[in-house]
Amino acid sequence: MSVRRIDVGPRMSQIVIHGNTVYLAGQVGEPGGNVGAQTRDILAAIDELLAKAGTDKTKILQAIIWLADMSTFAEMNAEWDKWVPQGHTPARATGEAKLAGPEYLVEIIVTAAI
Repeated sequence: MSVRRIDVGPRMSQIVIHGNTVYLAGQVGEPGGNVGAQTRDILAAIDELLAKAGTDKTKILQAIIWLADMSTFAEMNAEWDKWVPQGHTPARATGEAKLAGPEYLVEIIVTAAI
């Protein structure tokens, strides 16, 4: 099977497609915003990247969400719940992790089908 990469950079690709599976790089929001704002930024970026790959959020298989602080879980979920299509909710895990810098409060990694 072929591997196709989209938005290729020197360190990583934003999108990698292998067969009928789309892998997105971890997405972070605009630094400085609160968890809700960063989550909205991330979800909009995911929509754009999935469209570039020829798919959409109804085909997300798995989402892995990292929060800098689990006390913001409800704030992130409020945005996620407005965005995720009911009946198409993916397998999901959420954990707490030290992210790339203190300005990042949320990171979301998505795998989807085409």
